[in-house]
Amino acid sequence: MSTMKTLFLTMAALFGAAFSLILIRQPLHAADARTPVLVELFTSEGCSSCPPADRFLQKLDTQPVPGVEMIVLSEHVDYWNQIGWKDPFSAHSYSERQTAYSQRLGLDSVYTPQMVVDGTSEFVGSDPGRADKAFAQALRRPKISLQLSGVAADSSNILHAHLQTGILDPAFGAREAEAYIAVTLNHAESDVSAGENSGHKLSHVSVVRSLVKVGLLKRGQGLTQDVQQKLPQGTGAGSFRLVAFIQERGQGRVLGAASAPVGGR
Repeated sequence: MSTMKTLFLTMAALFGAAFSLILIRQPLHAADARTPVLVELFTSEGCSSCPPADRFLQKLDTQPVPGVEMIVLSEHVDYWNQIGWKDPFSAHSYSERQTAYSQRLGLDSVYTPQMVVDGTSEFVGSDPGRADKAFAQALRRPKISLQLSGVAADSSNILHAHLQTGILDPAFGAREAEAYIAVTLNHAESDVSAGENSGHKLSHVSVVRSLVKVGLLKRGQGLTQDVQQKLPQGTGAGSFRLVAFIQERGQGRVLGAASAPVGGR
């Protein structure tokens, strides 16, 4: 075999190996570039139709959709508390948030289980078909970058974190947007002894224990801010996660979101 032919075959083999390596690496880079989608579930332990939606939210929390980072929030409303079982995770503020969505989205009333995706699409929270359509719609919209760092709780049970966003570009169509943080329980369970779910053990994921507005973005500006929030007593810091999101004023479209586990200092 000639030297020239040997050199040609060697170069071809090296090129083929390099090309194969590119093919192997490409899916890894694609998988890393996930688009965040905020999924809010308005639910209640007093509602017999809610457990299937709670289980669906748990499934979404396992990140089953390629290219999507599902950032989930379980918000327990309080208007079911008067019919036999008081949901220990419920708060009136979550009922108010759901009512604001209902008014903005043109609904006649509130209901459970209701899922809201990126603040723009709503449907019965146990309907995966409607969810798929909402996720596809959310992926077509631009998102502002949002990073959380230094997420940890100190010895006084105070959570500390650093939040940084990209610029609210005119392409987003919003003049102003608000930054929120939610402290959520990674996992929660209840043995329900009354009401529509009496006798059942219910399980939940990313249960919101506090939700507060921490800043404002104006068009052409970003936000860099240190935030603090008191953690609920009786549970270790490792049981919580911090969720941050940027939402158009008036509880409009969610423009970006991020989530991080809470560590200890």
